[in-house]
Amino acid sequence: MQPDAKIKAYDPQKVLAPGSTIGILGGGQLGRMLALAGRAMGYRFVTLEPTPDAPCAQVADEQLEAAYDDVEAARRLAELSDVITYEFENVDANVTALLMQESYVPQGSTLLYTTQHRLREKRAIEATGVKVAPYAEIGSVDELRAAVARFGTPCVLKTATGGYDGKGQWVIRSEEEIAEAYETLSQARTELVLEQFIRFTKEISVIAARSPRGEVKVFPAAENVHVNNILHLSFAPARVDADVLERAEAIAKMIAEGLDVIGLIAVELFLTEDGELFVNELAPRPHNSGHYTMEACRTSQFEQHVRAICNLPLGDPALMQPVVMVNVLGEHVQPLLDWIVQPQSEHVAGVTAKLHLYGKHEAKEGRKMGHVNLLANTHEDAIRWIEASHIWDAN
Repeated sequence: MQPDAKIKAYDPQKVLAPGSTIGILGGGQLGRMLALAGRAMGYRFVTLEPTPDAPCAQVADEQLEAAYDDVEAARRLAELSDVITYEFENVDANVTALLMQESYVPQGSTLLYTTQHRLREKRAIEATGVKVAPYAEIGSVDELRAAVARFGTPCVLKTATGGYDGKGQWVIRSEEEIAEAYETLSQARTELVLEQFIRFTKEISVIAARSPRGEVKVFPAAENVHVNNILHLSFAPARVDADVLERAEAIAKMIAEGLDVIGLIAVELFLTEDGELFVNELAPRPHNSGHYTMEACRTSQFEQHVRAICNLPLGDPALMQPVVMVNVLGEHVQPLLDWIVQPQSEHVAGVTAKLHLYGKHEAKEGRKMGHVNLLANTHEDAIRWIEASHIWDAN
């Protein structure tokens, strides 16, 4: 169901003061860190999440243990909450509509509807005046052949919905792969989109916040390094020229205003060798690449999101010192715990390591279990800490 973008889901005059209850649809690590930040400000939290003792539930006041599409549970969430937010994009449309009728959801459903679908998202980004990689909607294997001929190889075929951390994608490197790529991804029963491959030199991301009163604040751009399609490192500030930082942050502001964002919007970008910036994806929520803000910025992304949805004045997002965020996957947890309790771990090049574990019960290989923020005088010092630990040597 397509929402009416002309109807404002938020009230520019409505302020939710500390003491109010924030409902979170979803109970993962993003909800957990959001609740931890909000509790320090005096807010209460209730989460709707099917997994027992979920990461967010461990720090919230209450968990409604139910499926995301459980209408009665959603109605109960609305009763308990003064304002509702979400920690992931794949929110059931019927539940979103119900929550908007029975509670206050300032983020609305329009942005969700847009970012849940790659083709809608790309068209919306273009409408703000920002560039995306050349793309084509694919409805048949013949259309795919024609588009591959136009873009050349390599190029990337993606499902329009679903998919994360590299899932739902196929990098087509030769004409011989076209039929198999189409047959495999078309099994998802959703539209497909082919993107021209952008030969980028850096992947960077910028997180912007916007409140119902129209205030916008932008966090410093981070440079991201992925391993096996999962974020491994984020460097802040991004190791790029000052003019690139300014343009990237300006793009995030344009998108936040152009898409009428309330709360956070994470903007992932590719930087090419000749200095062009293309938007790759959007995420209307706190983002893995923004975890560095928790200690390195005057205001964290999580506190900023609470401020934004509650219509408080936004905090100062300024970066106080260089930082490197490194993700902790299942295979890293025990080696990290063994290392971080050793006296030498805090004395490598004067680096201060801030550990965040998410409270997940099973440390599966490749599963995001936590992260470490490495505060240092230089990025090089932080990298020396990582190398000295030998925890991420396989990466």
